[in-house]
Amino acid sequence: MGNRWVGVTIDCVDVERVAGFWSALLDRAPGPSEPGWVYLGQPGDAQPRLVFQPVTEPRRGKVRLHLDIAVDDIEAGVAQVIALGGSDTGERHEHPGGVVVVLADPEGHQFCLVEYR
Repeated sequence: MGNRWVGVTIDCVDVERVAGFWSALLDRAPGPSEPGWVYLGQPGDAQPRLVFQPVTEPRRGKVRLHLDIAVDDIEAGVAQVIALGGSDTGERHEHPGGVVVVLADPEGHQFCLVEYR
């Protein structure tokens, strides 16, 4: 068996809150998890699982790795993020192939919503 990508781990102070945000945004239910952690998805899923790891200190500075989430309607996607407790950073990029909006989850982890044209 070769190497394969199985998950992305996100450090967070309030694991339940942040995992709940991502679960609702991606419509992905929690699966088997370690105590105090939350894993979205099941082992062996076609998509890598999102893993929420408890830490004691809040995020500081810009994280150099982020998730890109494709949406059909960028404005509806931004509204959903805000309604779920996320925030808009105000950063938006228009490209010939689509639009990218930089948002943040409830603890400030930045990610991009992308609407491809």
